Amino acid sequence: MITQTYWIVFNIFIFLFLALDLGIFNRRDHQPTYKEAIGWTLFWISVSLAFSAWIFVHLGEVAFFEYITSYKIEKVLSLDNVMVFAVIFKSLSIPTQYQHRLLFIGILSAIVMRALMIFLGVELLERFSWLLYIFGAFLVFTGMKIFFIREKEEPLANSRLWKFCQKIIPLSSKLHGNKFFVIEHKKHKATPLLFALVLIEFSDIIFAVDSLPAIFSITRNPFIIYTSNILAILGLRSLYFVLARAIEKIKYLKFALGIVLVIVGLKLIFSIHLHPGITFVILTIIFSSSIILSMREKSLRKIN
Repeated sequence: MITQTYWIVFNIFIFLFLALDLGIFNRRDHQPTYKEAIGWTLFWISVSLAFSAWIFVHLGEVAFFEYITSYKIEKVLSLDNVMVFAVIFKSLSIPTQYQHRLLFIGILSAIVMRALMIFLGVELLERFSWLLYIFGAFLVFTGMKIFFIREKEEPLANSRLWKFCQKIIPLSSKLHGNKFFVIEHKKHKATPLLFALVLIEFSDIIFAVDSLPAIFSITRNPFIIYTSNILAILGLRSLYFVLARAIEKIKYLKFALGIVLVIVGLKLIFSIHLHPGITFVILTIIFSSSIILSMREKSLRKIN
């Protein structure tokens, strides 16, 4: 049985480590080395796996597979976040040494936002079970869109969000160190750093709308959903610095994401109940196949 103590201890650990992260390990703005990024990525994966072992011992086999499958879904779907982050930083010419702090602030607020969305979602599903059909239809539509609709990249300066932000507060076109606000020509203006942070927060809301319904198809346990989400998000920052460039080379990953969204959407619509272990194996096969096919095609191109 999940007690209130579990919630308190988990959150204390998370926020204590975040305080140490920003206050000691990454107090100064710097460009993380590839080795450093890999080290932090492996650390958070190790923490997540250790926590899954704790779940297996204290909550049982079913809860273990629910957690590990939810974690896998959130981790893989967050790869889309990585690509969006790369586009945001590239478009706004944000130097690498400032990206780390932006991602930290974005992830910290994402934790609060995800917690609210998870508990609200669980509460709504308990009261209005028909929402599952809407979630399922939305996931199927999103998955199919990946195959049939090609999204055009629009310059951020021409985006509706940029124009909307300009109406609230003028935006400076130049960076001013790590400052979010400056005074230019006797006027208060926001720097591109603040706009980048707004875009990061906005993108997290969008991706949460995809990932949370997908995880609801695996479990309705708030503790499993919350912990798997938070631990996947915490490793996202270091994962960005590892995969920001490499992720674009995995050609078939997008299609794997589309297939997974369609599968979990149909699972919700038709109330298909599978053992979480079976779902975990299916997802592993799909994502592994996409990576293998991408690497195989890349090697064939080099030969030809």
